[in-house]
Amino acid sequence: MEEDIIALSRKEIKRLRIIHMVMDGCFTQVKAGELLNLSDRQVRRIIKKVGQKGDEGIRHGNRGRSSSRKMSKAFEDRVTMVVNQKYCDFGPTLAAEKLSECDAIHISKEKLRKLLLERGIWQRKRRHKEAHPWRERKAYFGEMVQMDGSHHDWLEGRGSKLVLMGYIDDSTNHFFGRFYDYEGVYPAMDSLKHYIGLYGIPMSLYLDRHSTYKTSRQPSTDELLRGERAATQFERACRELGIKIIHAHSPQAKGRIERVFATLQDRLVKEMRLAGVSTKEEANKFLESFLPAYNERFAKEPIKEGNLHQPLGEDVNIREIFCLKATRTINDGYIVRWKGRRFLIDNVMIAMRRRKVEVREHFDGKITIKFNGRYLDFHEVFESRPVKTQQKKEPVNEKKKSKYIPPPEHPWRRYNPSLHHNCYLERI
Repeated sequence: MEEDIIALSRKEIKRLRIIHMVMDGCFTQVKAGELLNLSDRQVRRIIKKVGQKGDEGIRHGNRGRSSSRKMSKAFEDRVTMVVNQKYCDFGPTLAAEKLSECDAIHISKEKLRKLLLERGIWQRKRRHKEAHPWRERKAYFGEMVQMDGSHHDWLEGRGSKLVLMGYIDDSTNHFFGRFYDYEGVYPAMDSLKHYIGLYGIPMSLYLDRHSTYKTSRQPSTDELLRGERAATQFERACRELGIKIIHAHSPQAKGRIERVFATLQDRLVKEMRLAGVSTKEEANKFLESFLPAYNERFAKEPIKEGNLHQPLGEDVNIREIFCLKATRTINDGYIVRWKGRRFLIDNVMIAMRRRKVEVREHFDGKITIKFNGRYLDFHEVFESRPVKTQQKKEPVNEKKKSKYIPPPEHPWRRYNPSLHHNCYLERI
């Protein structure tokens, strides 16, 4: 009996002792059911089984048998082959989704993870997390949106390298993004214009200190007179829309969008690979179908109900906001200079001289000049400068000056130092 008890598990040994106490009449079957968290009917079954088979009867009848739900080795080999061929660098979760969607192979992500670990196809990645102060999510949708650009080989060499300009709502994890060739003023403004067109104007944007979003220059005279700090074109556009700009001091501070970029660099890259996406235009079109499904799965409910996105007013001309804008002075010739170009104003007036105008350059190349709330007519002039011809200088034959040799009658030759010395001694 001791050998049998040793072979049993702790739970079975405990159950067996209580059953023996019931059989010895120490307490009732109802009390045994309370101690074992079983019904008295189940206790009677166990007592009957132990009475027939002895202590071995405490064991479950399926012990040592293969599960009826166990996958066959042929099925496991098939799953392994498909993963090796199509999803070799996929994680278990994404691989299980793709097996179900594309190959009609239904397997749980945990079973697939265990299978891939046993066969050495996938290894768990350990990530070292740095300590960073925790910040509570914002309560409302649209209260704060984190924005950043992700530089990555999104097309895996099938096309040029792209930058994903991403926006994630701090309250709901709702994500929006578009692909561009670089991270700069135009991608930032154009992506924000598309975001506003879908959801409205957010209350604040949480950004890093990229030169597009924060400048290190000193404020200009006009900015000093208005009591403003130096701002980039993107900050100026956000200020005109009423969006508050918040700059992060570290990548960990805007960790929400950094983590979603890490997820997309795994999931989105592989989804585009399966879809055969190879250009920027195809990638942006693919996002139109990918992001709704992504947000439906990963977005969260806000802490408080309410949408703080503001609709774009009918009186707001967003084209006049999302452009390059600066102040210039009309010179005495009624010319305005802009980035090395010269524009001559038509229908001039004397009162325009030395007055300030606002020059706007749109991203389609069009330039407008605004003076006292109205647009001016102008045309570009090109400065024609005479081309200077370089004349070759003829070499001049100059004789070298010979060394001067004094003639015999020169005073220097007639000078006698001993004579002057004797005259000096006679005076003494």
